[in-house]
Amino acid sequence: MNLFDESCFECSKLITTKYSTSFSTGIRAFEKRFRYPVYAIYGFVRYADEIVDTFFGHDQRQLIEEFQEETFKAIDRGISINPVLQSFQQVVNQYGIEKELIEAFLISMMMDLDKTAYDDNGYKTYIYGSAEVVGLMCLRIFCENDADLYDRLVPTARSLGSAFQKINFLRDIKSDFEERGRTYFPEVDFNNFSEADKRLIEADIKEDFDNALRGIKQLPKGSRLGVYVAYIYYLQLFKKIMRTSAGTIMQKRIRVSDTHKLSLYFKAVLHQKLNVI
Repeated sequence: MNLFDESCFECSKLITTKYSTSFSTGIRAFEKRFRYPVYAIYGFVRYADEIVDTFFGHDQRQLIEEFQEETFKAIDRGISINPVLQSFQQVVNQYGIEKELIEAFLISMMMDLDKTAYDDNGYKTYIYGSAEVVGLMCLRIFCENDADLYDRLVPTARSLGSAFQKINFLRDIKSDFEERGRTYFPEVDFNNFSEADKRLIEADIKEDFDNALRGIKQLPKGSRLGVYVAYIYYLQLFKKIMRTSAGTIMQKRIRVSDTHKLSLYFKAVLHQKLNVI
């Protein structure tokens, strides 16, 4: 079983490195014992997201429902022949990740099959399930069964996940609106997306970022740098979006270059050495 388990975690690692240079670099900044578990979570959420975002021409609802069913079977049985689910169920069972978090995530994924616009309640529900609970799953790992620490950091972990997701929404407005017909921000007309609309969204994101940083500083040392790396990557992307006009945001996807990400990584390491975080 050891060889099988290792190969499953390596599959999740491969998925992470293929899909996200930002998160894969951040994960390498964790102490070694945290890396495989976080890869497992990313692999799981990435594949669920792929089903609803790219598997066009197939019965996406049936596929995501089957994925959900197999996920909970794997958790209950403690084994799966699907490598992504095998690594994920091990992490869920080892760290006591609540099924309610997994259910909330999958509900948000299914929302993408039906909903193309959101009111305030739907927006908050979607962000909680698609992003905040992923942060809480990771927090379970970082706290290593320290329930008091976990409970104390829940609000700030949710803020970090929320900030990341809202930035993703801003970054991906063009593809979400034009290719998928989705508008996540409530009461915003993306046919007439204005600077005022953009500033309101940015103010909300800044509040999330400020809350999140307070929590990052309280994380155990073995996980703090990795989370901080992801934080400063997204903070830099956010700053770049803030400097970009609403009209340009609607026309192209804003990104941070790999070279800039590397410099940000070393900046994060320096901050840790100087006890800034």
